[in-house]
Amino acid sequence: MLRTVINRSNYKFIQSRSYSNMVSASVKARVDELIKKPVFVASKTYCPYCKAAKATLGQMIPNLDDYIIELDTDSDGEEIQEYLRELTGQRTVPNIMVGGEHLGGNSDIQALNLKGSLKTKIKAAL
Repeated sequence: MLRTVINRSNYKFIQSRSYSNMVSASVKARVDELIKKPVFVASKTYCPYCKAAKATLGQMIPNLDDYIIELDTDSDGEEIQEYLRELTGQRTVPNIMVGGEHLGGNSDIQALNLKGSLKTKIKAAL
């Protein structure tokens, strides 16, 4: 019974910690600049959904690498991902913005691509 109380106490402590307070001002400023680019993709190198999204976007954006940040290889990756969650409500990757508009993840841009509106959004942003 004591173990249950301790576990619940620890859980409440962990749950009440605000990770967003741990996002530094410099990371926030960096992300705020990155999302001003015509296209912004927060990705992870090993993620299959990120690879699919980058393949689709790469067909429309020749210099796509200029707009990608790989969170798993960036020293600020965890903070960037948390700040993007605060901004967009999405913590998963890929996290994609075009022309300052949050489009979502891979399934979202694939749906836009099927409708034909992804290319239009990208052309307008570039």
